Amino acid sequence: MTPIRPRRSALYMPGSNARAIEKAKTLAADAVIFDLEDAVAPDAKAEAREQVCAAVQAGGYGKRELVIRINALETPWGEADLAAAIAAAPDAILVPKVSSAETLAAVGLRLRKFGAAERTRIWAMIETPLAILRAESIASAAHDVDTRLSCFVMGTNDLAKDTRARLLPGRAAMLPWLMGALAAARAHGIDILDGVYNGLSDRQGFRAECEQGRDCGFDGKTLIHPDQIAAANGIFAPSEGEVENARTIVAAFAQPENAGKGAISLNGRMVERLHAEMARRTLALAEAIGERSA
Repeated sequence: MTPIRPRRSALYMPGSNARAIEKAKTLAADAVIFDLEDAVAPDAKAEAREQVCAAVQAGGYGKRELVIRINALETPWGEADLAAAIAAAPDAILVPKVSSAETLAAVGLRLRKFGAAERTRIWAMIETPLAILRAESIASAAHDVDTRLSCFVMGTNDLAKDTRARLLPGRAAMLPWLMGALAAARAHGIDILDGVYNGLSDRQGFRAECEQGRDCGFDGKTLIHPDQIAAANGIFAPSEGEVENARTIVAAFAQPENAGKGAISLNGRMVERLHAEMARRTLALAEAIGERSA
């Protein structure tokens, strides 16, 4: 099994805010996304780029996954952002407005040209109608070693803007697009993070949307405020009951009498080997979260 890196919570931090960049060192988020795009005014982008890249290079963030969201390549800042991010060598570079696999191929060429560190991966924002229609093609870029694609990030606010769909409780209009992107990600072996929740004071609504994202199969949620971290971390982690059930299933299939069986009866229900695979992943995720917390 490929090693699992918990991505329960991925907090956006404005790249122009030095205090926020420093504060991220103390927060319990699994990933910190230093934002050079939406959160930064045009006249502050160059300074934010320098500040973020210096912070990433200096380190001090422990086991947190560090991600730099650049501006789109076609903007006046995109090329400089990408070159600087490559030099800073974060865990990942988040590319916005990815509407085709060709965008990722162009990023891949620059990764090779500028000698990007092997550890640096590419995350892709899925936030346009074309991205939804081409999600499978975009996800398939993960098989091109140059693109280094490892994660989709849903941009639900931009999707709502471009489609004119309303972001209502339950996200009925958004669910087909969310699940289509998720299916594409899973088909090509990459992670996928749910979009942000805008209601900062609506804790019940936030929890409900996290639970919906977890039940749909997302690996975690992107966040816009530190107060959202604890809930996301708890909801996207296996519960104690799920961990105990996973241990029971793995142990049952490890018994010699079950070695050649494709399915067994366990505590009054039928359990297949696919459930054992799911159980092993649950245990691996719980272990990775434990190591992250330590």
